[in-house]
Amino acid sequence: MWTIASAASPAQEKNSAPVSVQTEMHNVLYRFTGNIAVRIFDLEGSLLPTPNHQLPVFDDPPSFLINIRSATISITTDQLANVMNEHVFAPKDSPLKGLTITAFGNLLKIKGKLHSKGDVPFETEGSLSATADGKVRVQARKIRAAHLPVKGFMDLVGLQIEKLTNTQKVHGVRVEGDDLLLDPEQLFPPPQIRGKLTDIKIQGNDVLLIFGARAAQPALYKSGGNYMAFLGGQLRFGKLTMDNSDMVLIDMDAKDPFDFFLGHYKEQLAAGYSKNTLQDGLRVHMPDYGKLRVR
Repeated sequence: MWTIASAASPAQEKNSAPVSVQTEMHNVLYRFTGNIAVRIFDLEGSLLPTPNHQLPVFDDPPSFLINIRSATISITTDQLANVMNEHVFAPKDSPLKGLTITAFGNLLKIKGKLHSKGDVPFETEGSLSATADGKVRVQARKIRAAHLPVKGFMDLVGLQIEKLTNTQKVHGVRVEGDDLLLDPEQLFPPPQIRGKLTDIKIQGNDVLLIFGARAAQPALYKSGGNYMAFLGGQLRFGKLTMDNSDMVLIDMDAKDPFDFFLGHYKEQLAAGYSKNTLQDGLRVHMPDYGKLRVR
């Protein structure tokens, strides 16, 4: 069922029960921003409204989070550096700036500048592992910084990060001894992801993140290809609200991943076409964002 979206009062939104929209994604290049993207091989979960929001709204990414039951997601080392530079350490008084990240074998090499110490260059090599509580542990094996005695991350940036995280200026990073801990639930721009990381691997220039354990559940969408499916609950996009949602965004070219940019979904929507099912569902066929002629 479709309804025209109407503005609810803050009191109405606050008193309304949270709405859960089940979601399933397959082979999607998901862009959080123009410079930050991840490759979603498979994902099962739900969209949940964030506090003070009644339902997920595509036009307002902070209005919802992606609650992951199971997923296999990868991010390139270049994209991971973009996450750190443009989101995590974006504040002017962050201790680290100008990070570059490369992979060799099972190790990550991180280079950058110690902004809090006059932009002194540094580099470190470390291995990756998943902690019992779902964080990414970067275990430093070697750390070098010009003219500074450094034993581990605590010497390098520990006090600065602790101070900034206490003031909520840096999210998703903390120091534990000689190790750096990254929280996948806090690293990325909205929509926030929620889910327990259970494994992490380096594959070439990609970091592979495994969330949860794949459950034997019937697929929401059984026609194959690259897609993002949404079922149940309420979902709003543009001027329309879908009750008991039944919508699938389908890649028009399945030869490569479905390049989807939430911030520009209307351009992809306008460049594609839609069909309604007999059960009031919506099937939206979209071109890849990177293939659009007009931005």
